[in-house]
Amino acid sequence: MSTAKGNLSARDLEVIWHPYTQMQTAPAPIGIVRGEGACLYDEEGNAYIDATSSWWVNIHGHAHPHIAQQLAAQALQLQHCIFAGYTHPPAVNLAERLLQLLPANQRRVFYSDNGSTAVEVAIKMALQYWDNKGQRRNKIIAFKNAYHGDTFGAMSVSGRSVFTRVFDDFLFEVHFLDVPTPDNIDSIMASIAAQQPEQIAAFIFEPLLQGSGGMVMYDIAGFEQLLQYCRQQHILLIADEVMTGFGRTGKNFAMEYMQTAPDMICLSKGLTGGSMALGITTCTSDIYEAFLSNDKLKTLFHGHSFTANPLACTVALASLDLFVDPACALNRQRIHENHQRFISELQQISAVKNPRLLGTILAFELVTDNADGYTNQLADHLHRFFRAKRVMLRPLGNTLYILPPYCITDEQLATVYGSVRELFTQRR
Repeated sequence: MSTAKGNLSARDLEVIWHPYTQMQTAPAPIGIVRGEGACLYDEEGNAYIDATSSWWVNIHGHAHPHIAQQLAAQALQLQHCIFAGYTHPPAVNLAERLLQLLPANQRRVFYSDNGSTAVEVAIKMALQYWDNKGQRRNKIIAFKNAYHGDTFGAMSVSGRSVFTRVFDDFLFEVHFLDVPTPDNIDSIMASIAAQQPEQIAAFIFEPLLQGSGGMVMYDIAGFEQLLQYCRQQHILLIADEVMTGFGRTGKNFAMEYMQTAPDMICLSKGLTGGSMALGITTCTSDIYEAFLSNDKLKTLFHGHSFTANPLACTVALASLDLFVDPACALNRQRIHENHQRFISELQQISAVKNPRLLGTILAFELVTDNADGYTNQLADHLHRFFRAKRVMLRPLGNTLYILPPYCITDEQLATVYGSVRELFTQRR
């Protein structure tokens, strides 16, 4: 244990700047020293139920022994190796196994570090694909309220919002679409047609669920129609499954709900079971082959120092072992059924608006006098309330969601639901 004066929380406040945090007004961070299953434990030994999977990454639980054992063994074998001109077993094994789970048209794996970089790679692949083919397609389309990451390319294809406000003048232009509904699909396609589809390189989207945009769940039938229209216009389809991948929506991947397969898929978060940073962008043979040439200028000039890190790839392989185990699917179904029962309660509460459910993700808005959205002031109250209950729920403004690890027990879920009930009792 450190001999530095003070607990973790006090020491942290002296030296650290936290993400998505107004450091002047936020409460002091809670010092977490270990995890087990669906719980994290502070310095005093108090348990906190991780009801949002530590920013949506942890799918099998904290400190899972299988993942830890595989990581430890790999650390004694090979910790890192340059990935330009060299390769190693964890990277090859992971690519082979992952492609077996993805749509059959996905044939190549490009490694990076996180969700934002996976998106950056996909954008660059799409734009250079057309350039390599000698066609001028340089427009991108995306959904309003989308969130694809915090790097500049990822911000550019994200909806203009509180996340991008300061940087809007520096982002490249994107044509934004409404998410599809049964009533607006014709107008959405008309807006694409007005953009001269022959100039559009790609359409990037979070399939069926916009996470940071407020857990927006949208229409499958309209989305399928939109994908088919883009395919007819030869617009490349980029599925950002950073959040929705690895079982979150009920299927292994959200695109399994759709008939039209994407040209590229971005993965991260649950890819390693929430244990280490790793990003992946997969693509079709057609895209990969457009970069094959004796002309070195047609090379994809992109890479990271820790590309395909053997430790991260090993952890992802261990996570896949657990993910393909039938017990994982049963747990996801169990969570979904528990959510279904709880959502029937929420539907009877007047302070709740638009309760919704997709796979293991339950979300709803709390009725307030202010506009819905990320900057709704209710968020600070909610954050403090659930911290006091030792339930990790991090609201998106007045949007509250429950997105737990698949190992969470029925008793732990009941505690989470109970804390939400207490919130409404307190607000009366």
